[in-house]
Amino acid sequence: MDEEAVRVAVGLRLGLDLFVPHECHCGSMVDARGVHSFVCKRAPDRTARHHALNDLIARGFASDGFQVTEESTGLFRSDGKRPDGLTLVPWHSGKALCWDVTVTCPLADSYVAGVACEAGSAAELAASRKEEKYAAIDDRYIFEPIAIVFGRLQYFSSPALN
Repeated sequence: MDEEAVRVAVGLRLGLDLFVPHECHCGSMVDARGVHSFVCKRAPDRTARHHALNDLIARGFASDGFQVTEESTGLFRSDGKRPDGLTLVPWHSGKALCWDVTVTCPLADSYVAGVACEAGSAAELAASRKEEKYAAIDDRYIFEPIAIVFGRLQYFSSPALN
């Protein structure tokens, strides 16, 4: 890690002020702690991080000899969105496995109350939201949400995979 990454990581861990308060390009205010950059929908590194995580998962399957495709065409929900990856051969009971990666910030407004009461609730809520989004494809595929909270993998496995 470079010096800036270490500075930010240590500052976040210790709750220190990292930035001069300013307005984000999305229009929201960024406080001195800079937490907004982790939840901003327009953060520049957001897409790159998501693609890197998805690629890591796909390479993990490939290293075990499973052929996969990322963002498979033809596997759409009613709104046109699709999962991040799909096995090209049946995984279990004649169904292929598909997954969708999400990265959550426990400091986002939608997670703060739950995180204060129970550890891991941000990842669990994010995984539940993904399961709801892809409920319509359950009859044809096995869907697995993969929720990552600031570098800690929280994996939720269906009974079919155990």
